[in-house]
Amino acid sequence: MRFFIFTATKKELIFFGAAAVIFISAAILFGSFGIRAVRANTNQSGQAEAQEYIKWLEFDLRLSSLERALKHDINSYNSETPLCWVELLAYAATRNWGNVRDERKINGYIDDAAKRLSGGATIEEITDGLELFAYFHETYSAVLSGFLGEFEVVDGDVLTRKYGLRVFSPIARGFGYSHYDDFGNSRSYGYRRRHLGNDLIGSVGTPIIAVECGFVEALGWNQYGGWRIGIRTHDMRRYYYYAHLRRDHPFRTGLQEGDFVQAGDVIGYLGMTGYSRTENVNNITTPHLHFGMQIIFDEVQKDGINQIWIDVYNIVRLLSANRMSVARCEDNKDYDRSVQINMIVTD
Repeated sequence: MRFFIFTATKKELIFFGAAAVIFISAAILFGSFGIRAVRANTNQSGQAEAQEYIKWLEFDLRLSSLERALKHDINSYNSETPLCWVELLAYAATRNWGNVRDERKINGYIDDAAKRLSGGATIEEITDGLELFAYFHETYSAVLSGFLGEFEVVDGDVLTRKYGLRVFSPIARGFGYSHYDDFGNSRSYGYRRRHLGNDLIGSVGTPIIAVECGFVEALGWNQYGGWRIGIRTHDMRRYYYYAHLRRDHPFRTGLQEGDFVQAGDVIGYLGMTGYSRTENVNNITTPHLHFGMQIIFDEVQKDGINQIWIDVYNIVRLLSANRMSVARCEDNKDYDRSVQINMIVTD
């Protein structure tokens, strides 16, 4: 048996140590993208099958990048080469190794992809060899797939067909609010945990709007969120959470679990309930809406392991330009949407 003795100077040891740190960091970085969990699934014959799903996602795209990709998509809608904003964003994130906080580079890559695709290249051609593109495309699709599309604006008997954003700010038009990026901040009521949403500070009674179409999956009291509503989209990928609603009259009259709501519907009213095991208690010091979005790739994530809650700060900023106007109904003191919109579902 032979033994080899390796000797090195102090400078060489420092160099190799630094190289090892870089290598390990890179391995962790690339291992994180697309990381998947595997759970056992039983098929009809009773045999166990493995089913993979994504268990990690960081959505940190900046507002300017979202707006830039959105503009390319909308402007190209009636052209011979329509663009997809999710593909543009996924391409840019891939080209910049996931560093989407660098707006200058990301926006440059978005423009580059738009130019090449408009010139006749295919998305497969420009992403050839970019292994992370599939991961970013799948995760960004899970977050944004319902945001853009065709819809009809109803004005009496006249239907006007449009294409663009068909999701709305959670705060109705004409009602003031403020917010900052408090996602991930510490919370201590009940137990120490991270804040998995964004707080939109406003006035008690402000009408709260359904951001996207979906089914009311949860409605009632939760000691952490107070009066709250959870809405699940039709593709089952997104779960919107609206919490700390108003005491005594938190929900739109008649709203129940299982109801289908349209994007833009009034669903409830901003308040300060929560942080109490007793229902209908105001233990929140500042009136605000807690707004959160959970991304679900597998049902085990909904209320169990590997939950994914994303930072919605820049999504809220994007949607601030698309707010639903409302009018008050004197019969029941509720608010209702002022504009009727029909969503057009395409395969």
